[in-house]
This record gives sequence, structure tokens and C-alpha cells, in this order.
Amino acid sequence: MIEKASIGAGKPFPDALPSPDTYVVDFEGVDDPYHPQNWKLSNKLFTSILVCSGTLIVSLTSAIFAPGIDKASKEFSIGTEVGTLGTTLYVLGFASGPLIWAPASELRGRKWPLTIGMLGGGIFTVASAVAKDVQTLIICRFFAGLFGASQLTVVPGVLADLYNNATRGAAISLYALTVFVGPFIGPFTGGFIASSYLGWRWTLYIPAIFSLANGAISVLFLDETYPPCLLVVKAAAIRKESGNWGIHAKQEEVEINVADLVEKYFTRPIRLLFTEPIILVVSTYMSFIYGLVYALLEAYPYVFEHVYGMSPGIAGLMFIGLIIGVMLACSFILLQQVTYAKKLEENKGVAVPEWRLAPTLVGAPVFTIGLFWFGWTGFTSTIHWAAPAAAGIFIGFGVLCIFLPCFNYLVDSYLPIAASAVASNIMLRSAVAAGFPLFSRQMFQNMGVQWAGTLLGCLAAVMIPIPIIFRAYGPLLRGKSKIFQ
Repeated sequence: MIEKASIGAGKPFPDALPSPDTYVVDFEGVDDPYHPQNWKLSNKLFTSILVCSGTLIVSLTSAIFAPGIDKASKEFSIGTEVGTLGTTLYVLGFASGPLIWAPASELRGRKWPLTIGMLGGGIFTVASAVAKDVQTLIICRFFAGLFGASQLTVVPGVLADLYNNATRGAAISLYALTVFVGPFIGPFTGGFIASSYLGWRWTLYIPAIFSLANGAISVLFLDETYPPCLLVVKAAAIRKESGNWGIHAKQEEVEINVADLVEKYFTRPIRLLFTEPIILVVSTYMSFIYGLVYALLEAYPYVFEHVYGMSPGIAGLMFIGLIIGVMLACSFILLQQVTYAKKLEENKGVAVPEWRLAPTLVGAPVFTIGLFWFGWTGFTSTIHWAAPAAAGIFIGFGVLCIFLPCFNYLVDSYLPIAASAVASNIMLRSAVAAGFPLFSRQMFQNMGVQWAGTLLGCLAAVMIPIPIIFRAYGPLLRGKSKIFQ
């Protein structure tokens, strides 16, 4: 029988310890300089620029290969459709990545998932560049996208760590800008590279160099921003200084449970798509927008190379219209942010998700007009090339004015389970976007530019009421959700 008065070796039974909560390390109030939201502005800007540049590199890598597909297809003696898998599988990697990077960032912090993602993506992009057969090329492109997905998944979390409700919208605008500018820069940079003496392989070497450089800089200079992990570091320092082994951070109490991770980042996201109307409809709308970005990688070369007879590099310059549109949209959204901040202040800091949708009321019809404009001016060389190129300004403006507010709306609507809601969105939109390049060129060839543009314009027109409906009935739908009951 065990003696209660002794624990062995003649040692008396110790007194009961205080509650474990007594030893939990926390921040010293809302103004604690150790909290990322209270860092110096220079530190916050450096971190924001570094992680957003990683997103730009990843999104650029997704598209820069597209102008070299024809040359790569000839070298490997394959059809263009098979060559297009180099783009498709890269974007499909985006759909798979959140299953790895989302839980990793919540368990181990932001720095190492981002760093490993950039270095891994760079290595697999180099492997794609040196590929001796098409199988190696497309498989390595998939894994490059899988690693690159760390940026799409984790960077919004970094910005949420650094900025409060009043300024987070502006920071997320920078992130969204890099997500869309990258695919629009890719075609003209890739077009000139693939057409030069460098050849199509350098459309992969160059982004690989950028990716590896970003990863190396992140290893050396990127600070951890995830508050729970910062408290782990703080607790370790206090333990060492005090000699009290009981001092710890809440994050150290978290046990890795595979079943819980599968539920949070795979099972629940899929279930949410079928049980939550807001997530399903908003994610479908965003998937159409995101898919169209990659459809344009095939549509623009067809229109400006085949209809107008431009070289791949010059045809790629037509994407500048889309970039201008995205930049204008970013400025417009930032102006809207001022109004949002005032509403937030008037409502005592309590955010209403539907406020986020205001820019879509302008962006949705402008986007639709741009698609019709592109289709009905780009089908014949008798209409000056500037007409369909100018349509890109409307399309680019609409893309960002729809995508970014919808993303913010999704996060604000499902804040308690934001990680699962975002995982649902990324998986669906990336899977849809991966399929668009496979049929886009054939659609424009077989239907004709004007009717393909009309079809896309009609789909966009059908979706215009979506943000209007959610602005009116969003609170009612959330009230009926089982998640909030």
C-alpha cells in the first residue's frame, strides 16, 4: 500500500501546487510592446512587405510558365493541353496546401511554414526547370504549388497578427493586390523570356531564384508574429530566469491530435461548403473570379497573338490593362476603408460583416461590363487592339473589388471558425481555378471570342445580386446557422 505521507527516498509528500493558470504567461495588457500589434511601424512594414513579396512571387510563378507552354510542348513532343497541366497542377497545389500549412501555422507559428514554403517551392521550381520529361515537369510543378500555398494560407494570418480591426483592411488589400498582380505580370515577363535566347526553362529558373532569395531572407530576418508562440518564447525566458519550471504559455498546453486537425482543416471545411449557404455561395462567386484570372492566361494570348498577330511578349503587355484595373480597385477599397473605420468607431468597435461588401456593389457590374466589352471588341482585327486591352481595366477593377470584400466578409462572418472557413474557400477556388486553363483556349477557339466573352459576361451578370442579397439577409442567414446557436 502506498504511503500518502511520503513520495520515496524519505522525502515528505509535498504541499498541493496552485492552479496551473497561476503560472500561465500573458501579455501586459493591450499596450504591451511585445504584442505584434504594438511593434514599431518600421518592423510591421518590413514584415508585411517581406511576406507579401512572397505571395507575389508565388502568384507570379503560377503564371510565368504559361507563355512557354507551346515551346515546352514541342520539346517534349506533347499536345498543348498536356503542357497546360504545368499551370493546372501548380494551382491544384494551392488547393491541397491549406491542409498542411494552416494547422502548421497555428501549432508552430507563422515564420517556419512561410520559410519552408518559399524554400521548398523554390527547390521544386528548379526541379521543374531542369526536367528531362513532361512527367517530372508537371509533378514538380504540383509540389511547387503545394509549398507555395503556404503564402496564400499563412500571410493573411500574419497581417491579422500585426494589425487591428481599423487598419487590417488596408493590410489585406496589399496582400490581395499581390495575389492578382502576380498572375498578370507573369504573361508578359514570361513571354519575353520564352521568346528570347534564354528559352522557356528560364521562366522557371527566374521565379525559383526569387523564391529561394525570399526564403533565405525570411530565415535571417523574419520575426515570428503569432502571439501564442511569442508567449512560448516569453515563458521560456522567464523559466530560465526564475528557475520556476511551472511557468508556461497556453500554447504549450496544446496537444497535437491528428483527429482534431483533420476535423478542423479537412472534414469541417468540406462540411461547411454543404451546410453553410454564405460559405458556399460566396466561395462559388470567388472561385469564378479566381478561375477567370487563370482563364485569361489562355484567352489573352489567343486574342492578341492569333487575332491581332502580336508576338508572345507584346501580347503579354496587354495584361497591363488588368494590372491598372487592380491598382485602381485597391485605391478605391482603401478609400472605402475610411468609411468602414468611421462605422466601426460609431458602433463602439463592433464590426458588422456586411459592411465589408460595399465595394462589390460597384465592382460586380463593372466586372460584367468588362467581360462583354472584351468579347465584343476582341474577335476581329478590324477593331483596334486598344479596345479589348482597355476592357482589362474594367475586368481587373472588378476582380479585386469582388474578391477582397468577399474574403473579408467570409472571415468576419465566421470569426470563431475563420481558419476552417478560409480553408473551405481556398480549396474550392483553387480547385476551380486549376480547371479553367484546361478548357479556356478551346472555348475561345470553338465558340469564338465574342460568344465566349458573352458566356462569361452572362455568368458574371447572374452573380451581381449575390452581394446585394447578403447585405440584406446576411444577418438572418447567420442567425439560422447551427454554428452560432
